[in-house]
Amino acid sequence: MVLIGPKCSLLVRRDLHAAIQYRLLEAAVEIHSPPSMIRNAGEFPAPEPVDLPLSSYALEFYKTGTPFLLRHLPFRLAVLLAQPVVWLIPVIVILFPVFRVAPAVYDWFERRRVYRLYAELRHLEEEMFSAAPSQNRKDFIDRLDQLKDRASKLSVPTQFKPLTYSLRLHIDMVRQEAERAPLN
Repeated sequence: MVLIGPKCSLLVRRDLHAAIQYRLLEAAVEIHSPPSMIRNAGEFPAPEPVDLPLSSYALEFYKTGTPFLLRHLPFRLAVLLAQPVVWLIPVIVILFPVFRVAPAVYDWFERRRVYRLYAELRHLEEEMFSAAPSQNRKDFIDRLDQLKDRASKLSVPTQFKPLTYSLRLHIDMVRQEAERAPLN
């Protein structure tokens, strides 16, 4: 039997929160989607504007369904996270100190690479002064040359090049001292 009747509309105020609109649409779909004796399955609710325009949230609901946050999180948490100001402020509070400290950490990391070679040079120099008389001078100079090669091949940004140049000069100074003075 065909019945004639007016279309039903689910109306909300314009200032109703989007999350509540989604919940109302979910409830309407759950309750009214199954077929009954006066309608087929899926006829109500449907994205058909009758007299008033459809809400942008309702259009989105009919296209893609419930938003991800509302589907997977508790309602209050989803509403909270959906507001950008709520999560943007803590992100800025966390990132601001990170961005302030990042250049200092980067400088420290690059200088540390050069200073490790300086530590090896200092160790070699101490070894030169406390070496046994039987230690081979050529072996010691070869180790200094290997250290200088590593310092020459060390790839650092331009602002740290003076550190590598001074390291190579210091290696040369220790090498000259090793060549002049006999190893004791």
